[in-house]
Amino acid sequence: MSQETLMTIAGYGKFFIILFIFIVFYGYAYSIYKRQKTGERDFEKYSNLVLNDSLDATPLETRDRKIEKND
Repeated sequence: MSQETLMTIAGYGKFFIILFIFIVFYGYAYSIYKRQKTGERDFEKYSNLVLNDSLDATPLETRDRKIEKND
């Protein structure tokens, strides 16, 4: 293979990698927007987490812990 062919293949490879990353990023951003809009999850309360980060702060969400018993 000539150097020109290798550079062309590398160029196409970079283009498709960037296109894939672009689609994944905007898909993730859209899913966050959709979950915020439908009320499935409130992401605005997480933005305050950085400002109120202390050991005495109340948890943002309650979690149900399941303890598995290994018999």
